Amino acid sequence: MKHQYKSILVGIDGSQEAEYAFQKSIRIAKRNKDSKLTIVNVINTSGFESSALRRTQKLSEDLVKDYESQAEAEGIEGVSSVIEFGSPKTLITNEIAESVKADLIVCGATGLNVVERFITGSVSGAIVRSATCDVLVVRKPE
Repeated sequence: MKHQYKSILVGIDGSQEAEYAFQKSIRIAKRNKDSKLTIVNVINTSGFESSALRRTQKLSEDLVKDYESQAEAEGIEGVSSVIEFGSPKTLITNEIAESVKADLIVCGATGLNVVERFITGSVSGAIVRSATCDVLVVRKPE
């Protein structure tokens, strides 16, 4: 029997890698009829001042709204979104994926540069290590 994903969660952060992950999640949702797609953006609050946080929240809301529109234009009916504040490494797998009952998490390979990855570690790596459902890490196309 073919496995059907019913709840697909895609993490976005404005990076090109997240764009690739989003496009892949659309294709997966189309193949898995009646699945729902949750678009997630977690605003990492470490080191933010409140004024910068407000600007970042507005950018995040605009980004998520644009992705929702794209998904709906592609014919995906069960589209929702979540914007949270905190650590994406823990919130995506420990709270958000559980709350939407995700059976697949799609994320970009990395949205960070080499120095940021060395200092903070990759979000996708943390998701792979802690998720209780399938995870698809999407790399940049050749």
